[in-house]
Amino acid sequence: MSDIRSGMPVLVRHEGEWRGEYVHIDPDGAVLDRHASHLVCAFPESGPFDYHQTNTYMWADGKREEIQFPAAYRDGRIWWDNDRIVGSAWEVDERTIMLNWSRKDLPGSYLYEMIQINEGNDRRARTWHWFVDDILVRRTCIRERRTV
Repeated sequence: MSDIRSGMPVLVRHEGEWRGEYVHIDPDGAVLDRHASHLVCAFPESGPFDYHQTNTYMWADGKREEIQFPAAYRDGRIWWDNDRIVGSAWEVDERTIMLNWSRKDLPGSYLYEMIQINEGNDRRARTWHWFVDDILVRRTCIRERRTV
């Protein structure tokens, strides 16, 4: 059995379902995209993965996308390597998780994400910085609330 629950106690506080909105912004502040989200963060009791996140994105025009993000725990981090991304997440302090990953469909890319969870574990804020060839190309701001 994985020791993820003791090794990443801040991540464990994210367990459950979250609803929110993603706002993608260009480097000059113009909104590129905005859509609703529903995320499920889970810790499977069995199987090859220690953490599993399902992201569902919904746009006003009816478009919908669902992505699975299974991750393995080792060396104090969770690690992803799937068709879409490769990277890891680690805890910084009692409220903060940092992520670094690359998009496999975007050569030369890397992203950094910071997640802040509140003391009540019912609200969180996330920011992404997207880089391609070491140039900032986008920021994403996400506000979420726990629903389950």
